Amino acid sequence: MKLQKIVERLQKLHPKEIDLSLDRIKNLCQKLGNPQNKLECIQVAGTNGKYSTIQALRAILKEAGIKCNIYTSPHIQKINERFIYDDKEINDNELATLLNEVEEINAGNKITYFEILTAAFFYGCKKYSKNLTICEFGLFARFDAVNILKNNLASIVTAIGLDHLDWLPKGQQNIKKIIFEKTSSLLNSKIIVAKQNSDEINNHIINTISNNPSEKIMFNKDYNFTIKENDFFYYEDQLGALKLPKPNLIGDFQLENVSTAIATARNLVNYKINDDHIINGITKIKSIARLQEIKEGKLKSLIKNNQLFVDGSHNPLGAKVLNQYLESLNCKKHIILGMMANKDHNEYMSYFKNISSLTTIDIPNQPNAIKGKALKEKLKDFANIQNKNTIEEAIVSIPVKENDIILITGSLYLAGEILSLN
Repeated sequence: MKLQKIVERLQKLHPKEIDLSLDRIKNLCQKLGNPQNKLECIQVAGTNGKYSTIQALRAILKEAGIKCNIYTSPHIQKINERFIYDDKEINDNELATLLNEVEEINAGNKITYFEILTAAFFYGCKKYSKNLTICEFGLFARFDAVNILKNNLASIVTAIGLDHLDWLPKGQQNIKKIIFEKTSSLLNSKIIVAKQNSDEINNHIINTISNNPSEKIMFNKDYNFTIKENDFFYYEDQLGALKLPKPNLIGDFQLENVSTAIATARNLVNYKINDDHIINGITKIKSIARLQEIKEGKLKSLIKNNQLFVDGSHNPLGAKVLNQYLESLNCKKHIILGMMANKDHNEYMSYFKNISSLTTIDIPNQPNAIKGKALKEKLKDFANIQNKNTIEEAIVSIPVKENDIILITGSLYLAGEILSLN
């Protein structure tokens, strides 16, 4: 209760949820002693795959005995997920104490919720400043609160696609502008660029970072992977080739994120990371709400003999890779969909092929989500579509047969509600 009250106060410090600027967080961090300047950091930018790449890298580093602080957003079930110190999620009392102290130092000055959380994360790192810190950029990188670091060990650029277009100026709501926002201000260190969805995107990234003096490590040019049968794959870079077991993540598309994590780990020259750390680490990746199978619990009990998946993808690029996985399955697929209002709902669903049924729902506790009935109306040309009032009603309404699967998708916020309800 104490933590929740503090969070509610922090959410009222600025009239806007997002106000793209670095001035407020710089001022607060200066009052906090600029803790971010004392960190060895890896920054992660991109549209899709940031979380999976971070978790794969974290698993490798853990095998090597390298402790991490990790900052990601948004959280799935509870705010504590954003604050990882010394490889452990902060508990409620510690987080309440941390946020309360930063709130007092801020002294009521106008600052967005995300900005004060970011400042608090950096402030909390003071106890663990010798750890390697991994920070995910939020909406965009250039004016993201994470972008106040002075130096880092590496910048990772995961797959970039169209998302959050409503935050871009009219006439600039395109992939080139998104790439500029996400990559033009990367620090001078090493830049690891993951596999992209097209040559056009890859070339835009290369052009945008061309004046950055960092060493560039590009997928397909400097590192690569090849999928093989018998549950293994080959990874190769300038240091040589590795025969690796398939990671404990569902979907071969995750190999793109895992290989990027491996490329990053092998380029941390001042850290002792060997092949065994990589081989063992990628089979112990902890990932939630990213094509996660729900194997037990309240919701799973509603369809005991069928598989139930939840995935937080919410943009066209996420839909594309998710459909690629679904297409590899020899069964009927049923989708339960809930999305935020500012997404391109028709574009998102256009990537799904051969879906047996679609059920729209509200996202509980999200006033900025589109109502399930309105979503159904927008997607009315989709075959076999229905709307249900609750998640439970949606699941039991689907006439699944043997081997059919149900996938709940469309939003990380929905994924969090699903996991909490389950």
